[in-house]
Amino acid sequence: MKFVIQKDKLVQSVQDVMKAVSSRTTIPILTGIKIVASDEGITLTGSDSDISIESFIPVEENDQQYAEIIQTGSIVLQARFFSEIVKKLPKDQVEIEVNNHYLTVIRSGNAEFNLNGLDAEEYPRLPVIEQQNVFKIPTDLLKAMIRQTVFAVSTSETRPILTGVNWRLEQSELTCIATDSHRLALRKAKVETDTNDTYNVVIPGKSLNELSKILDDNEELVEIVITENQVLFKTKHLLFFSRLLDGNYPDTSRLIPTESKTDLTVNTKELLQAIDRASLLAREGRNNVVKFATVGNEKVEISSNSPEIGKVIEEITTEGIQGEELKISFSAKYMMDALKALEGNEIQISFTGAMRPFLIRIPEDETILQLILPVRTY
Repeated sequence: MKFVIQKDKLVQSVQDVMKAVSSRTTIPILTGIKIVASDEGITLTGSDSDISIESFIPVEENDQQYAEIIQTGSIVLQARFFSEIVKKLPKDQVEIEVNNHYLTVIRSGNAEFNLNGLDAEEYPRLPVIEQQNVFKIPTDLLKAMIRQTVFAVSTSETRPILTGVNWRLEQSELTCIATDSHRLALRKAKVETDTNDTYNVVIPGKSLNELSKILDDNEELVEIVITENQVLFKTKHLLFFSRLLDGNYPDTSRLIPTESKTDLTVNTKELLQAIDRASLLAREGRNNVVKFATVGNEKVEISSNSPEIGKVIEEITTEGIQGEELKISFSAKYMMDALKALEGNEIQISFTGAMRPFLIRIPEDETILQLILPVRTY
């Protein structure tokens, strides 16, 4: 194998596939990056058997030449060393050549590296996914849906299913739900689909975080294919495979209250900043708890009290409060996460009592909601 390639293109592709390479793997060859040179271009693959990422660099595109293939072939190179070497090469052109016994020479300018490679035939094959039943979603929407839900997945392995985001597709509507059993984030959106199939799968939160990082904002649409145990996200030059989590996701619709006893509308930024300030003193105490109480028809009071440090009280004016008076305590972190996920100047909060979950929404918007369970304080 021998080819010459533009350094910046190679660096970008290596960084993308590195997101799937793990140093802690039981399969030694997976600590490497697989490189395949064909007449069409160069394909790089990284995998940790949960996530696999394949990135393709075409020989030329839009009348620009990115690579020259002198001899086709394939090799697996140690990811850690290869990625560092490529980043630090002196010139804009890189030549990679594989000689006998998989010895690989990397040249750029006056620098020359020799790396021992491995036989690419030993590298596990990526899943072959039938490209039927595709649905498409704009890149910016997909990234928003991930950002607005994935933070609420569980970090504890006691219930592995909750470490993922539940994706349900029916009648061209995609619903994403994440919960760690103390809070819940939900986001819905219409998607383009050429199938009437319904799907109900759970995608690991870790996979979605990595996907979000490598999706290029310039790409128009992401194609998504779901099979029994894999999901594939596909853009022009990138394939991102993730395994799905086994098991049934809990029915979260029962958690979401349908009626409320107290409703209020408030400026998102003002509330976020007030809770942030209150949490300064709450952080030392247990669970970072902030208290929230309605004052009359127009104001809410946000306070926090740590006996050994001090206390803070702040009032915010709302757009009006309907319903019963209320005092409630909750995790400042959960509330701030939820407020950051909602895009809007104003939010509506609906309470159904001091010990019941409460909802945070954007007024007149049915597609997104956040739910938080309060904390008992005595």
